[in-house]
Amino acid sequence: MPRTVWNVPNILTALRIACIPVLVLVAYSGWPSRYLLAASLFTLAAVTDWLDGYLARKLKQTSAFGRFLDPVADKLMVAAALIVLVDWHHTVLLVIPAIVIVAREITISALREWMAEIGKRASVAVSYIGKLKTTAQMLAIGMLLADQPVYDVHGQLVFSMLDLFSYLLLYVAVVLTLWSMLLYLKAAWPDLRRMDPQS
Repeated sequence: MPRTVWNVPNILTALRIACIPVLVLVAYSGWPSRYLLAASLFTLAAVTDWLDGYLARKLKQTSAFGRFLDPVADKLMVAAALIVLVDWHHTVLLVIPAIVIVAREITISALREWMAEIGKRASVAVSYIGKLKTTAQMLAIGMLLADQPVYDVHGQLVFSMLDLFSYLLLYVAVVLTLWSMLLYLKAAWPDLRRMDPQS
């Protein structure tokens, strides 16, 4: 691999991936401060997501490797955080958005890969709605990680005001997730419905 691949933006992206096992270890460490620590790690990762893109453009260090690694890092971090939250909260109210978000990422990744194969990857470039979705998603997950889940004597999750706001924001992210997915599919539909010339 060329030495120039490891520029500052790509190192930040790689560090974001390296944060994932640390976040999981912290989440199950048993430390009283594990919730705030996990939220802090996730927030740091979210900040580097913005920072590595900014630096890549500012320093003119964009690369094919960076374009590949950046979305992979984002998806891995979000998936890991959602799995931790589903385990912590034990509620279908979190399972549903987690499944929708992960399923959407798998679908769009497959769509982008296929569009790249036919030379039309630009047709499924990141949209403004996609950026709003990412912002809402990162905020909601970060706040849910920070707020220790509390259960009543019957084992039912007790919702604090922060929980309610975080869940509301997460469902806003789900709506934007589905909306952006439909926009991507709509853009790609003319190519998807074409018959394979070899068939």
